[in-house]
Amino acid sequence: MFPEFYNRRSKEKYSKFEKKWVCDGMEAKEVNGILRFTNESSYASLFGDQWKNYRLTQLDSYSGIPISANRLNRCLGNLKNDLKNKLVLEAGCGAGRFTEIILEKGAVLVSSDLSSAVEVNQENFPQNENHLVIQADINDMPFANESFDVVVCLGVIQHTPDPEHTIENLYKLVKRGGSLVIDHYAFNRSHCFRLAPLYRNKLKGKSSEVTIPNTQRLVKKYLPWHKKFAKSRVMSMLLNRLSPVISYYRAFPQLNEVQQQEWAMLDTHDSLTDWHKHFRSKRQIFNLLVKLGATDIWCEFSGNAIEARCKKP
Repeated sequence: MFPEFYNRRSKEKYSKFEKKWVCDGMEAKEVNGILRFTNESSYASLFGDQWKNYRLTQLDSYSGIPISANRLNRCLGNLKNDLKNKLVLEAGCGAGRFTEIILEKGAVLVSSDLSSAVEVNQENFPQNENHLVIQADINDMPFANESFDVVVCLGVIQHTPDPEHTIENLYKLVKRGGSLVIDHYAFNRSHCFRLAPLYRNKLKGKSSEVTIPNTQRLVKKYLPWHKKFAKSRVMSMLLNRLSPVISYYRAFPQLNEVQQQEWAMLDTHDSLTDWHKHFRSKRQIFNLLVKLGATDIWCEFSGNAIEARCKKP
C-alpha cells in the first residue's frame, strides 16, 4: 500500500525494504528503524526537543478528552468517516496527536516530520503494515506526485519558510479525486497589543536547554493568574496582553490541573520559540487553493487558525 520512493533526478525506484535510499541525490539511511531523507533543520530542531519533552501531553488517549479528535474531524468534514484503507500522508506529525486518530480510522498512514519528533511518533505509535514513519522535508518529499488519497497538514504550514510554496507542494502529492486538509495561523488585532513577541525575540534561536526551562518558569509564574481570572472574559483578555503563557482554563476546562500545566508549558514553548511564524487570511488561503485548481473548497476561521480542505479534480 505504501508508495514507492523516487530519486527525482533519475526516476529510479527504490523498494521500501532497502536500507539505503536516494532522494534528489542525497543518500538516506534507516536509523533506529526510521527512514531519514534529511537531517534535522536548525529551524525545526526545537520542535523535536519539544515533543520529546511533552511526548504524551496532547494525545487523546492520555488526556481522556477528544480535543485532538474534535479538531481533526472538524477539518476533515465528511472525510472523517471515509479514511478506512485510504493512503494518507500526515505532513508534520509531531508526537502523533493526529496520528492516533487517523490510525484509529483505519487509514494506511505515512507520518512525516522534519524534526526528530519522528522518534517520539514511532515510540507512541510503532510502525507496522499500516504505519510508516519517515524524516523528510515537507517541501522535498521522497514521493512521486499524486501518491496519496488524502494529505493532512495541521499546525505546521505557518512554521515553514514559505507557506504558499508548502501548500503547493502538498497539493502536488494528492491523487486526482483526493483531498488536501490544512490549517494556518490567522492574524487578529489582539496580536498588536501583546508582549509575547518580546519574549519570543528573546528566546528565538536559543537551544532547548534554555527555552524549555524558561517557558516552564513563565508558566509557573503566570498560569495561576490565568486560572484566577478564567471566568472573567475581560480580565482574561487583559492578562493575555501581558502574559506570554498559553492557557486553556477557558477553552478546555475539562483538563485537570496537571494537564492544564502540561498543555500550557507545551504550547507556550511552541509559541515563543518557533523560527517562522506566518499569518494568512481566509481570503488568501482560499484564493491560493483556487489558483492551484482545487475544487469543493471549504475554508473557515476557527480559533486562531484558518482551516481548509479541498479536492483535486
